Amino acid sequence: MKRIWKTLKADFTAVRERDPALPRGFLGTLEVVTCYPGFHAVVFHRLTHFLHTRLRIPFLPRLLSQLARWITGIEIHPGAEIGRGVFIDHGMGVVIGETAVVGDNVTLYQGVTLGGTGKDKGKRHPTLEEGVLVGSGAKILGNIVIGENARIGAGSVVVRDVPPESTVVGVPGIVVRERGAKLMSPRERLNHGDLPEPLVLRLKALETEVNLIKEQLLILKESLEENSIKSKEAV
Repeated sequence: MKRIWKTLKADFTAVRERDPALPRGFLGTLEVVTCYPGFHAVVFHRLTHFLHTRLRIPFLPRLLSQLARWITGIEIHPGAEIGRGVFIDHGMGVVIGETAVVGDNVTLYQGVTLGGTGKDKGKRHPTLEEGVLVGSGAKILGNIVIGENARIGAGSVVVRDVPPESTVVGVPGIVVRERGAKLMSPRERLNHGDLPEPLVLRLKALETEVNLIKEQLLILKESLEENSIKSKEAV
């Protein structure tokens, strides 16, 4: 019972610390308890996961998770493992599959899918390590690992492992920043609107390649002109 209370307290504290719109004091506490579907969904899941994995009760956990989905708009399979301090902000449309593992202090925004690929049995959903942030509408698919404190940009589709302390954006997702020197606080990690645009990064890379080709062509041109002059002098 003590362990369950600590877990629920961590879930509650996560909302208080990571949502800047939440009022302070009693009103803030009241809002979390009554108006935060992400918090409600996580609390529901604590119960359904216990019934599903510890007591191995059939049917009832799925029925309760379906009820939670109707109430919150968030679907979490009873088999999914959810760590402490997980914050699902707004939450509508979030889907977390049966074999997904979500580490401590992870933040998920609305429309996120932690899904599988194909119809394989066994571990087929992603693992999110501690401190991961996933922007709205992002899809993380398959038995892959998202490393600690990684940031997945809004709308990204990720189908490969992501290193710790990395930033991923785009479709398909590409790593645009890895192990940055700056250590970010939980609130700074929420600024996923500042993530770099993958198209801009690609255009810059193409510009660099074009400039390199121009330099090589210039060297080749000078070499040909020099050889032509030498040939004329020889004649």
